[in-house]
Amino acid sequence: MFSIREEYGEGLIFWHPKGGIVRTVMENYLRDQLLARGYGLVYTPHIAKRELWWTSGHEEHFADSMFSPVASPEGTEFRLKPMNCPLHIGIYKSAPRSYRDLPIRLAELGTVYRAELAGTLHGLLRVRGFTQDDAHLFCTPETVRDEIVACLDFAFDVYRVFGFEQYRVDLSVRGSDDSGKHYLGRDEDWEHAEGALASALDERRVPYRRMEGEAAFYGPKIDVHVEDAIGRLWQLTTVQFDFNLPDRFGLEYVGADNAPHRPFMIHRALFGSVERFFGVLLEHYAGAFPIWLAPVQVVVLTITDRATSYAERVTGALRGAGLRVELNARGDKIGAKIRDAQLQRIPFMLVLGDREVEQATVAVRDRSRGDLGVMSLAEFEQMALQLVRSRAVAVG
Repeated sequence: MFSIREEYGEGLIFWHPKGGIVRTVMENYLRDQLLARGYGLVYTPHIAKRELWWTSGHEEHFADSMFSPVASPEGTEFRLKPMNCPLHIGIYKSAPRSYRDLPIRLAELGTVYRAELAGTLHGLLRVRGFTQDDAHLFCTPETVRDEIVACLDFAFDVYRVFGFEQYRVDLSVRGSDDSGKHYLGRDEDWEHAEGALASALDERRVPYRRMEGEAAFYGPKIDVHVEDAIGRLWQLTTVQFDFNLPDRFGLEYVGADNAPHRPFMIHRALFGSVERFFGVLLEHYAGAFPIWLAPVQVVVLTITDRATSYAERVTGALRGAGLRVELNARGDKIGAKIRDAQLQRIPFMLVLGDREVEQATVAVRDRSRGDLGVMSLAEFEQMALQLVRSRAVAVG
């Protein structure tokens, strides 16, 4: 599904066709949800002028994790973006904003680059180039708490759809003044931000651990750690309050009093990164994806060459219905074909021999439950499509 090619660079993921299908299904689901929840989908460049990162504070606080600057032909220095937030701010600042426009929700599946040390890289879970399902919400003080609640609801809906039932929530806040960690912003800003995040968790009755001293330098955050099928925890979702960047970039909106006001800003990622979420899914399902995510949903297996023509018609019909289907009409024995399909974790196998050709039926095998009997092609198609549409995680 993917590979890492050392000769091209450590920590860079090559998505192969089957991994690319799973990624596409993940991203399409997320885009549909974003549009349904009132987000605007945006795209931003992979590089930006170095001075932007001085304005944002990343040159001061995050430079060790950024790749070295590169110069344009005119001598202007650019950085590969380690984060999307300053570029989303550029979209916010592209027009005057009124309190009637807020909240503004900008979302991007944006690829970012971080100069992680080679010794810290780990498969899909820690890489140097990755795609964040990033969103930035610009709010009034009156709407910021509701937006945080909506982010939590969105996250827990994602976990349910992808089959994660167990998770742990942390609220990361400032440490003591003598911790040695430098935080940006005023005390009253931090108190307001921490209170808004805690209030949202309390409203949804979400148990959480308060993590003193674990906040980012620019604001407190909620982190959600998902438990996979064998009990391991992985940090995925982050909901990050930010009072710092709106000040640094001079963000404004015109309030009901016709005076300028500073918007509140929330950073939000649900997958965390597409690469990490995909890696956790692989671990969670041990490669046996539910049918709606499986790169190959159905494989058609012939018992004899006499069934090949019929198998081709069955394959074409199911592809036409929108299912992802492969045909195995090689000369191997049927037992070997079934074993190969099982090893590939394909949800359904359709075994076709002389009887199926004569009766225009399909013999259905499920990778988990074995033989499901003989069905008409229409019956199987209806069953499979219903499982896909419902995003069933326990059957098929």
